[in-house]
Amino acid sequence: MRRCFWVNLNNPNYVEYHDKEWGVPSYDDTYLFEMLLLESFQAGLSWECVLNKRRDFEKVFDLYDYHKISNYDKKKIEELINNKNIIRNRRKIIAAIENAKVFLEIQKEYGSFSNYIWSFTKNKIIVHSGKRVYTHNSLSDKISRDLQKRGMKFVGTTIIYSYLQAIGMIDDHDFDCSFKGGCVC
Repeated sequence: MRRCFWVNLNNPNYVEYHDKEWGVPSYDDTYLFEMLLLESFQAGLSWECVLNKRRDFEKVFDLYDYHKISNYDKKKIEELINNKNIIRNRRKIIAAIENAKVFLEIQKEYGSFSNYIWSFTKNKIIVHSGKRVYTHNSLSDKISRDLQKRGMKFVGTTIIYSYLQAIGMIDDHDFDCSFKGGCVC
C-alpha cells in the first residue's frame, strides 16, 4: 500500500490519520471545529506533535464542544495553561475560545459551519496531483482573510490550507498514494 511521502510510518497515529481522515470530505460541524482548533495549535509546530496530543486536547476541550469552549472563563484558561499534556500557549488557548464564539456566529448566519466553509468551493473538492507541496493558494488566502475579518485568530493562510486538506476540501494526496480521492484504490 502506498502512502504520501510525508507519513511517518513509525507513528501509528499518523498512519491512521492519513489513512482514515486526511483528505476525506467532512461536513460535520463538531469535526470541522476539532480540526480548526487543532490546526490553530499547530502554528509554529509540526502536525505530528499536535496529532500525538489529540486525545488529550479532546479531553480538556470537552470533546471539542464549541458551545462549552465559547464560555470558558479565566479559571479554565489557567487550568489549560497548566496542563502538561497539551500545547500550553496562552494566546492559542484564548484564540480557541474566541474562535469558538466566531464559529457559533457563522453557524447562525449560514445554518452550519459546514455550509459556510463548503460555500467557498460550491461543495466541490479541489484535487491536486503529484508531489508538489503547497502551503497556501487563493482559496486559503480568501478563507483566511474572511475568518480574520470575523475575529478568528491563528487562521493564517498556511494554517487554513492545512485545515482544508484535513477536512477534505483539498485532496493533496500524492498521485500514486493508495488513498487518493479518500479511498484505498
